[in-house]
Amino acid sequence: MKNLNIKEEAHKLIDRLPENSTWDDLMYQIYVRQTVEAGLADSKAGNVISVQEVRKKFGLPE
Repeated sequence: MKNLNIKEEAHKLIDRLPENSTWDDLMYQIYVRQTVEAGLADSKAGNVISVQEVRKKFGLPE
């Protein structure tokens, strides 16, 4: 994702929320955004494991 001004991104996020949103709704959206960005950064850095490795780790059938 682009590294835009955090205030601009926060304004965009807030503008997309419904009028009756709560603080919890806002915090959830921030959490989701942070989580997605962290996942994309990990993927770009090669910090990934295969589906087969995850299945093996949790004892799931392949």
